[in-house]
Amino acid sequence: MEFVLSEMIDQVMTARASQKALYIQGGGTKRFYGEPMQDIGAGSLLDVSAYRGVINYQPSELVISARAGTPLSEIESLLAEHRQMLAFEPPRFGPSSTLGGCVAAGLSGPRRMMAGSLRDFVLGATLLDASGTLLRIGGEVMKNVAGYDVARLLTGSMGIFGPILEVSLKVAPCPLAELTLELELDEAAALDRFKDWRSKPLPISATAWLEQEERGRLRVRLSGSDPALASARRFIGGEVLEPDAAAQFWDSVRDQTHPFFRALPLWRLSVPPSSPPLGLGSVLIEWNGGQRWLADGPIEPDFVRKAAARHGGHATLFRYAEPPVVPVLHPLPAGVRAISERLKHEFDPTGMFNPGRLFREF
Repeated sequence: MEFVLSEMIDQVMTARASQKALYIQGGGTKRFYGEPMQDIGAGSLLDVSAYRGVINYQPSELVISARAGTPLSEIESLLAEHRQMLAFEPPRFGPSSTLGGCVAAGLSGPRRMMAGSLRDFVLGATLLDASGTLLRIGGEVMKNVAGYDVARLLTGSMGIFGPILEVSLKVAPCPLAELTLELELDEAAALDRFKDWRSKPLPISATAWLEQEERGRLRVRLSGSDPALASARRFIGGEVLEPDAAAQFWDSVRDQTHPFFRALPLWRLSVPPSSPPLGLGSVLIEWNGGQRWLADGPIEPDFVRKAAARHGGHATLFRYAEPPVVPVLHPLPAGVRAISERLKHEFDPTGMFNPGRLFREF
């Protein structure tokens, strides 16, 4: 691995000396996300997929550290041997998905509503900056929080601060048991149920509502002990989904292989869970109402964003067929934008890392 690291450092130094852009890539499963990549011919590609392998794993401490190019499948298989997991259920989008890409994209899956987001699990990271220096941020144990917020800053940065080379994450024990319930409800009724359930100590680890076969179907995953699941099942009602079918469904939502996600453009709306039906078109609702996917053909971007903002949320153009004329991410408030620009300048003063991938201007 020392040779691979040395090669990457040399590539960074060469790109800086020649004042050319450097585009960072791992498994390539998230190339669709964010602003379109500019013409790589004007720069070069920094492939971190060869920089892989688990560095440290302590099951008793619930911590794992690995290099950025390590496939998520390898990490999850290792954790499963000890009945542990990545509680935020990162979307994989394909077998070549890597840990570095997972953190750089900052995306979380169905269990995020119960466990927290990816950012909540980052303990530390190593970043390669524009001068070829390795910046070790944070730590590898939960008691060591030095630089904790800076490590979190890399989550969702899309590589604009530089390549993430190593990451330390908190992991969690697997649930003792799980089951999925299915109910037939329309959108408004499902949102009312979410509101009611939020005030109850129910072991709900994921929810997903969408319209299928002209009927609204709500699936609710319960995770915990057998007595807790039995009590919640009596309270919630519905039919128990067969375990294999349930696992297949949640994987299809997590990895966006469900037919719903094939429609383009695909919008991701983040709104307060208490928001009513938005009336924008075909939706898939997750996180007890907090995350809403919109897939209903061409929709005026300004209309979508104003609808989300009206309820205190924001909208991201998650997938698209043609290069969009509007920014992919919801426009930032002026203050947050200024901070983001200053941080970019501190980590990457020449602006060579992934230019335009997170925000078009930098």
